[in-house]
Amino acid sequence: MSRYSLIEALQPSRRLSIAMLAALLVSTGLAQDTVDREGYFEVRSASTQVVNGVHTLDARLQLVLSSEALAALESGVTLKIEMQMQVIRVKRFLVDTVEAELTKEYELEFRPLSQRYIVKNVNSGEQDSFATLYSALNSLGRVQGMPVIDDALLQPDRSYRLRLRAMLNTQQYPAPLRLIFFWRGQWQLQSEWYEWLLER
Repeated sequence: MSRYSLIEALQPSRRLSIAMLAALLVSTGLAQDTVDREGYFEVRSASTQVVNGVHTLDARLQLVLSSEALAALESGVTLKIEMQMQVIRVKRFLVDTVEAELTKEYELEFRPLSQRYIVKNVNSGEQDSFATLYSALNSLGRVQGMPVIDDALLQPDRSYRLRLRAMLNTQQYPAPLRLIFFWRGQWQLQSEWYEWLLER
């Protein structure tokens, strides 16, 4: 491949990165003209129960987007929200060990033509449409009956604890955007770990 054709092949991805970067910078400026809002993610409650031999999760999360994240969303940037869970084996005299990890990924998108917010479950491919951002985030924050781990995989004479957190994942964006996100606190949306003992 010639030098010219290589540069030409790279142009679409470069244009996309520049377009996204410009949209973010413009939207950031618009957000600063109004009242800046600090976003936050918080796990309010979480518990598990055994259903047909499988531990399932019920949880309530508070997901509030910052002004910058909201402006980027409304400028066409898809946001990826992750819910991460760990099953930890409790050891009396040694360091506790992570026995299993589970990540559920969701994409939040705004479609200006229909004025709808789309929430897509990346793991299953299912998606829902909402008229308002509040209803979309409220739906994301209500977890019910999510399978976590088969009870047969856990040792019957051992104790386990679970922990859950939610975060805005920016790793899928082009490198120039990730660099901006790293230095801007409004993009560091991540809850604390919420922990509880596994009842069996």
